[in-house]
Amino acid sequence: MKSKDFLVILGVILFFSPFYFFESVFNFYKEFNAAHGITMGFIKFAILATFGEIVGLRIKTGNYYREGFGLIPRALVWGVLGVSISVAFIIFAKGVPEFLQYAGLENAVASMNEPPTITRFIVSFSISALLNFFFAPVFMIVHKITDTHIESHKGKLTALYSRIDFVNILKNLDWKVQWNFVFMKTIPFFWIPVHSITFMLPQEVRILIAAALGIVLGIILAIAALSDEKSEIK
Repeated sequence: MKSKDFLVILGVILFFSPFYFFESVFNFYKEFNAAHGITMGFIKFAILATFGEIVGLRIKTGNYYREGFGLIPRALVWGVLGVSISVAFIIFAKGVPEFLQYAGLENAVASMNEPPTITRFIVSFSISALLNFFFAPVFMIVHKITDTHIESHKGKLTALYSRIDFVNILKNLDWKVQWNFVFMKTIPFFWIPVHSITFMLPQEVRILIAAALGIVLGIILAIAALSDEKSEIK
C-alpha cells in the first residue's frame, strides 16, 4: 500500500466522520433524504459510485486517475443511473410485497414495517431476487454502453451530448465476460445476497447503502475489464 492509498483512506474517513460524530449533520441528511429522495439518489451515486470506479481504476492500472478517464461525465452519468436505481428500489420494494401477499404469503406487506422476522426476510430476498433478475441486467448493459461511450470520447464533456452508437457498442461488447462473470457470478453470489440484507434495513438508508455498494461495483467492473483484456490476449 502506497502513501496515496493512505491519503485516499484518510479522505474517506474525513468525508464520513461528520455523519457519525455530529448528530445535526446526520439529522440534516435524513430530513433532506426524506424530502428529496430522488435528488439524493443522484448525489449519492454521483459521488460514491464514481469513487468506486476510481478505486477500480487503481486496481486495474495502479493509479487513481488517468488522462481520458472522464471524471465529470462519469459522475453525471452515475447520478442519472442513481435516479433509475432509486426509482427501481421504490417500485420493487412496494410491488413485490403486494404480489407475495396476493400469492398467499400472509402479512407480506406489513412485515416490511416490522422488526426482522422470517416473513420479512422472505420478502426482502424476493425483492432483491426480482430486482436483480429483471432490472440489474438491463442496468449493467446500459452502464457498460455509457462507459464505453465516454471512453470513446476520451473522457471529454462532448460525450454528454454526442449520439451514442448503441449498435456498434453492443456488437463489440464482450458478451462472454458480461454473461459468465457479470451476470452469472456477481448477480446470484453477490448482488442478490447483499440487496436482501439492504431491504431488511429502514427505507431511508437503503439508497445510501446501495450507493456505497457502488464502490464494490467499481471493483467488480475493474475485474471484468481485466477479464476482457485477458480474453482478448487469448
